[in-house]
Amino acid sequence: MMTSAQGLGCAGLTGFYGEPRPEEEMVKLIRHAVDLGLTFFDTAELYGPYTNELLLGKALSPIRDKVEIATKFGMMFDPDKGVVVNGSPEYVRAAAEASLKRLQTDYIDLYYAHRIDPTVPIEVTMGELKKLVEEGKVKYLGLSEATAETIRRAHAVHPITAVQLEWSLWERGVEPEIVPVCRELGIGIVAYRALGCGFFSGHAMEEKLDKLWKNDLRHSDPRFQQADKNRVFYERLKAMADAKGVKPGQLALAWVHHRGNDVFPIAGTTKIGHMEDNIRSVAIALSKEEMEEMEAAVPVQEVTGERYGAQVMSSSWEKAQPAQTPPLDTWLASRQATN
Repeated sequence: MMTSAQGLGCAGLTGFYGEPRPEEEMVKLIRHAVDLGLTFFDTAELYGPYTNELLLGKALSPIRDKVEIATKFGMMFDPDKGVVVNGSPEYVRAAAEASLKRLQTDYIDLYYAHRIDPTVPIEVTMGELKKLVEEGKVKYLGLSEATAETIRRAHAVHPITAVQLEWSLWERGVEPEIVPVCRELGIGIVAYRALGCGFFSGHAMEEKLDKLWKNDLRHSDPRFQQADKNRVFYERLKAMADAKGVKPGQLALAWVHHRGNDVFPIAGTTKIGHMEDNIRSVAIALSKEEMEEMEAAVPVQEVTGERYGAQVMSSSWEKAQPAQTPPLDTWLASRQATN
């Protein structure tokens, strides 16, 4: 799969991180991104929910042949149950058909399992995804928040093209096992929250958290709730950025880009100026010494707070260790016993 070196994370376009902007403004931003050479757009049925895909469908359907669209299925919020994850074949099929319709397209370039269903073997989920590829409704398959073991099991059913994972200056837990497995298997890495939800760009740090939109998800983000303790990391990065003549968010994104040619960060924004700043980060050169200096300035062991609130964290790859989904043979045997 060929795509731009950086993508646009689209969750914020319909209100995850800030008050929703007028639709026509977001359509303009999306098309301007394409004009600048940014062609990879990452959305999900969760975002909105559903309205994010509708927005992308409206913005991109006239220029569909110029872009790559990634979307995700299987993670929703229930007011009573919290995070609900569904990787059943029936849901995979229904979700894909619904996303195709909202996106106004005949195919999805990259289709991810947003979270891994702990009740369904990954081989079963992948089996239905493989059918979608064979039918031409999906080009490439991906996983999000998957353990190394899950990636291996999924890849054995059908090649995984990309794994989406959180990777940034202050979130590096994927480095010991997950990143090496991706590289061993030739799987690309899509780094989300590469700016720490705006923490390293400073757009949230330079304002009081209580001034953010009332429904902004950062109100429940443990690291933003501990902003007074974590602010020092932004201030250190800003000092380095000032010395280099760039913006702190650009420096943080450049760090992610320098983790390898197989790493594609997706940074979200609702402002054209910020998007242009993010794109410019691709051209920032960093020496080995500068990389090490940045990592020393943001020691992950000193960051206060988990990377998500309890509801979302419950479905993260860390909480799923050591086994993320049931073994296929055990699952099949239990189904036979109940039939």
